[in-house]
Amino acid sequence: MRIGASLALIGIGAVLKFAVTQPVSGVSLGTIGVIMMIVGVVGLLITLALMTTRRRSDVVYGPNGVGYVESAADPYFFR
Repeated sequence: MRIGASLALIGIGAVLKFAVTQPVSGVSLGTIGVIMMIVGVVGLLITLALMTTRRRSDVVYGPNGVGYVESAADPYFFR
């Protein structure tokens, strides 16, 4: 689930919880709205956690034209 899908679940859940007043037989729309908001928040947190743990790497070409990968974890990366 990406950020857009998480925000959509949160928004639809909020509409179901706070804006829909029409009763539906056998279904509690407020409860469904709360469940959708919780799933959206959990998905958003997981997405943001995965985005921050990605590693960045750059391909650097040396003077002889050979390329190699430098990682952002390399202590000499920012020279």
